[in-house]
Amino acid sequence: MSETSGPAHRPSAVAGPWSVPVLFRERRPRVVVEADLLPALSVLLTLTVLSLPLGFLWSRLAPPERVRIVAADGTQGPLELESWHRFDDLAVFGFLVLGLGIVAGVVVWLLRERRGPVVFLAAVLGVALASAGAMWIGVRLANAHYTLASAPALGSVVELAPRLESWWVLITGPFGVSLVYGLLTIWNGRDDLGRRLG
Repeated sequence: MSETSGPAHRPSAVAGPWSVPVLFRERRPRVVVEADLLPALSVLLTLTVLSLPLGFLWSRLAPPERVRIVAADGTQGPLELESWHRFDDLAVFGFLVLGLGIVAGVVVWLLRERRGPVVFLAAVLGVALASAGAMWIGVRLANAHYTLASAPALGSVVELAPRLESWWVLITGPFGVSLVYGLLTIWNGRDDLGRRLG
């Protein structure tokens, strides 16, 4: 009577036709950092420079709020429904920044040999800086555009420069980049995001 004990006598799993020996499995591609630093810096600086045209565009598209001069000392009285333009100013800026984020996400994705977290983070940071710069520049350009040349007369209607009263609108740009880049990454489905051509 022979004893059968120990792991040597346990049945082993039979490899199926789809299994790959461990020796021939491909390694997962590593995140490339050094080679992507210079392209990431270029993306960051390019997007940051776009704050000037973005701010100028907002200062011209955002509607001003009209008020009536109700006293000789320049006291302003609101007109009906005109205060809603304060929200319109935020909405216009939000859509402009969101559009920049979406376009930036697509363009950065098209840099096939540089796909990955380094360039993606540079795009997010670049759009965030461009949004903040556009807010700062746009408000000042709007104030300069709607400056009154002389003191308004009593009873006249004047236009107040558009203004941005919430910093929360700045998240729309980075959100646009993250959403588009994330969807394209999911759609691609490759471990290396298709960096290797062919």
